[in-house]
Amino acid sequence: MQPEGAWGARSPRTLSFSARGGACAFFEVEAGDRLRIVDPEGRQPARLYAGPGAFGEATPGAPPLLDTLRTRGDGAGGGSVEAALAARGVAPSDLEAHALFHAESPPGSSFHATAAASSVCVLVIPGGPMAPDAQDPPTDLRVEIEPATSLEGRAPPPLAPPLLDLRVKAATAEAFSVKAGQYIQIIDVDGRQCADFLAFDAVALQAGDEYGLDATTTHTLMGSTAPKPGLLSKYFDARMVPLVEIVQDTVGRHDTFMLACSAKYYEDMGYPGHSNCTDNFNAVLRPHGVQPKKGWPAINFFYNTVAGPDDRITMDEPWSRPGDYVLLRALTDLVCATSSCADDIDPANGWCPTDIHVRVYDSQSAFSKGMSHRMIPDAEPRLTRESGFHPRTAALTRKMEDYRGFWVPTCFNAAGPLEEYWACRERATIMDLSVLRKFEVIGPDAEDLMQLAVTRNVRKLAVNQIVYTAMCNPHGGMIDDGTLFRLGQNNFRWICGDEYSGIWLRKLAEDHKLKVWVKSSTDQLHNVSVQGPRSRAILSGLVVSPPQEPTIDELKWFRFTVGRIDGVPVLVSRTGYTGELGYEVWCHPSQATAIWDSIMTAGEPHGLTPMGLAALDMLRIEAGLVFAGYDFCDQTDPFEAGIGFTVPKDKPDASIGSEAVARRRDNPHKRMVGLDVTGNEPVGHGDPVYDGRTQVGIVTSATKSPILGKTIALARLDVSAAAIGGSVEIGKLDGHQKRLPATIVAFPHFDPKKTRVRAESPTRGDQGQASLAEPSPESVATAGIPA
Repeated sequence: MQPEGAWGARSPRTLSFSARGGACAFFEVEAGDRLRIVDPEGRQPARLYAGPGAFGEATPGAPPLLDTLRTRGDGAGGGSVEAALAARGVAPSDLEAHALFHAESPPGSSFHATAAASSVCVLVIPGGPMAPDAQDPPTDLRVEIEPATSLEGRAPPPLAPPLLDLRVKAATAEAFSVKAGQYIQIIDVDGRQCADFLAFDAVALQAGDEYGLDATTTHTLMGSTAPKPGLLSKYFDARMVPLVEIVQDTVGRHDTFMLACSAKYYEDMGYPGHSNCTDNFNAVLRPHGVQPKKGWPAINFFYNTVAGPDDRITMDEPWSRPGDYVLLRALTDLVCATSSCADDIDPANGWCPTDIHVRVYDSQSAFSKGMSHRMIPDAEPRLTRESGFHPRTAALTRKMEDYRGFWVPTCFNAAGPLEEYWACRERATIMDLSVLRKFEVIGPDAEDLMQLAVTRNVRKLAVNQIVYTAMCNPHGGMIDDGTLFRLGQNNFRWICGDEYSGIWLRKLAEDHKLKVWVKSSTDQLHNVSVQGPRSRAILSGLVVSPPQEPTIDELKWFRFTVGRIDGVPVLVSRTGYTGELGYEVWCHPSQATAIWDSIMTAGEPHGLTPMGLAALDMLRIEAGLVFAGYDFCDQTDPFEAGIGFTVPKDKPDASIGSEAVARRRDNPHKRMVGLDVTGNEPVGHGDPVYDGRTQVGIVTSATKSPILGKTIALARLDVSAAAIGGSVEIGKLDGHQKRLPATIVAFPHFDPKKTRVRAESPTRGDQGQASLAEPSPESVATAGIPA
């Protein structure tokens, strides 16, 4: 069976996987295998259960494994681990416990051992649900196994009991039949190996008609051209009948439809008679009545196609690693064929063809849909996640997109982006923003770390206060933007968009010898955003706060409070990403559906409407709120991103990149501006901006503003061409044949004084002067939770 977390490879000789915090993981070792278990974030106790003597002397007094498995249940791996032990004839009582790490373990603590005997192993990582105002999330451990014997040719464990377990040897092909609804897993055993895939309607073949995957039909119906990295969700034949759909993909980079290698390719390269996929396919498909071809159009799994700007197709070694796979579902009875590409004369297979493995699973198998994400190159892949609110949002829409590793609604069936937009402007909306990454920063040096890591003066931040800030690298470019919550004297919560932020914070802490822990809490803290003029009215009667905490009516902009909604613990912050009055409600994922139901019920009299990403994009562009990957990247400083207000001149302590940022502030090259675009032609991210014949910048974000009735954009221009009131043109086609006139304006385009987001309570106003966490009304951008 597959352990919790994805099975991959850190090197040709090491197997590794992430064991989830608060769960159990099952794996096996053989005598002589070297085991390493790492606690990357620190402060995460664990227990390793293994056979007697496998890893030395046991720790006395550990809880019985069976009790642990029963209390965890299958949701945390307990049931599947118990089943795996039973299948191998091992009783939980047969295993001895070894205590690993402790409540004060530093980040990077590790356990090393060589297995004295072959053994099954169970890794138990204690930890319960984290309260929204607590900072004790159970966190992941990394397990690495360096086998005593070679790993070459070893396929990963199956995802479920397989109906077919087929090895496709290097430079060969195999054909097989699949029933409608069954799942097909194509596995790259050793990594860097391409696999061409064909599928034919089996019923049609029996009738003498050949209908296989058709490139032109598929790309036309899916609205995508070839070649293109990645995969389409469905693949069709020439009758426009879908044959397969993609369920899971751990690589994310493939060629969608080119010819499998053929005899002609090798002849043209000077290798006549070379083995090739097309001839291999012809041989294995002949018994099924499939006519031979000179070149087979195929889905080229793992093939790393590069479509260059000169309209030439090139390639490099595949991105796939040992054990990576694609999981498909048959939409009708199929005859399939899979090859292990024979190409050894170029980088297509890393210069050395290896095996491909095929498994077929029963149609009743339960597989979630998703792509694998690696937030850093050597991270373990993790499939697209569902937030705690997903059962409610998925019941209201089929329009979901994979956004930074989470399924997030694009819009909802009952309304659509435009209606959702107006609901936020005129009434209220609710949106799942659990995709935001959360990190608990705790320890005596927590303030010192955040003062070093972000551009704001964190020492001025009061408990229960929030500040929007940038996090920069040493050359002044932005790693991320985000909001920093102060929960206590030595307790912070960093909320951002990029998981790398946590790794960066841990590196800073290590480099500067700071006693601080940075604990990932994304999976322990999910949130919905309730935004719009009626958001306060909806939440004020719903959130019950302790006497010492502010009520919703008393809550000031960029502050938070704790309380309960119908008995469920929540943290509520007066923050948002829409430019409207709004709040965010944070809770544990296990209680998310209850929170959604309570808010929806309370909001019904106020016209509360669920909202998706499409409407949010219109709102945040109107409000001048920047978006990572569009309005800034790691080459963009805060001033070029239009959030220079996050960089105070009087900060007493230098932060990372502060000297570089100061140089950029004093000698700016580019400036973020707003554009009012003439006409109704679409404008998008990356469109060039011209002053005459010269390109002076690019559009970073753009939308047709419903409330302003015109197309608006955010653009980064050379300072020489960025004067307010100036005229520029947005280039389309080649940038010169078609020009869209635009006028440079200040941004935000809508409500520049931030009167809506600052709106006072009708019962009690937000009193006092704007604080550190509140940008002045004159700011060209505003604080908000970035996506």
